[in-house]
Amino acid sequence: MIPCHFGNYNSLYYFYIMIPFLCLLMYRFMQKRKRLFQLVSHRYMTCIIYNYSLSQEVLKTFLYLVGLIFLFIALLRPQWGKQEQVIAQQGRDVIIALDISRSMLAQDVKPNRLSFAKDKIRKLLYNLSCERVGLIAFSGSAIIQCPLTSDYAAFSLLLDQLDIDTISQGTTALDQALKTSLQVFQAVPDRKTKIVVAYTDGEDFSTDLQGIKDQVIQEGLSIFTVGLGSADGAPIPILDDKNIQIGWEKDERNNIIMSRLHEPLLANIASLSGGTYVHALPGDEDIMFLLHAISKFEKDKLEDKTMNALQEQYPYAIAVAFICFALEWIL
Repeated sequence: MIPCHFGNYNSLYYFYIMIPFLCLLMYRFMQKRKRLFQLVSHRYMTCIIYNYSLSQEVLKTFLYLVGLIFLFIALLRPQWGKQEQVIAQQGRDVIIALDISRSMLAQDVKPNRLSFAKDKIRKLLYNLSCERVGLIAFSGSAIIQCPLTSDYAAFSLLLDQLDIDTISQGTTALDQALKTSLQVFQAVPDRKTKIVVAYTDGEDFSTDLQGIKDQVIQEGLSIFTVGLGSADGAPIPILDDKNIQIGWEKDERNNIIMSRLHEPLLANIASLSGGTYVHALPGDEDIMFLLHAISKFEKDKLEDKTMNALQEQYPYAIAVAFICFALEWIL
């Protein structure tokens, strides 16, 4: 038995339109038959009404019904028989760099900066098209959490696994994130477009940020910085092993530390590289801005994708419907 798949299930609602039409067709046939028998006895039907055949009427009605059914099947686009197809892909390489330092637990955006940033990244990912994405997590150092890939499901899974304990150092070093991004793009030197989208609150303790900036300009990276938090700031919660808050981060004088968004630093990094700074706020304006900005960059040729595609078989259903309607008309 050939497994069949339908490519247009949205047309199923036509079935509800077709049912009353088929019922009316059957009712018309029965009424016509009834009226004929009222006028003429069945025994003398062929003698009085020239060329009349009840079996022919039944066959014509049957052909009409079958034609309608196969026309409906054609609308559903039946598919079977897999064929290997090679699809040429074009897109851009986009690195998402996510700050996972302790300051990202501040709650000046809800539920906290880190969770808020993850939601933003998921929305960005959902709206991207044909781009390869990679994920870098950074605090005091940086790691490649997900290499460049077009498998968005795998990217999302690795994104979900990130928390502040992924990297032991709790401070933020933007130079490490940019350095690791450079290493990723150096592995694909033929790429014309190299985009980094960094989600961070901008609290930076880098040791060589200026040197990395110069290298970023030299390598042609375009950096978009997305600021998380507020200028007023918020305290940094201390969590126990069960993620229950047990206090606030304090300085050496026992004062509660307020973590604030540092927009000037992030705006400077973005402008030097030809990117833009965006403040992440509730709503999708920042996501739409990033998508629009990314779409302006030139696409590179990516690896061809081989996939087994089901073949469209609806012409067969249309052919059967046409034959049925043609025979019904001839008869």
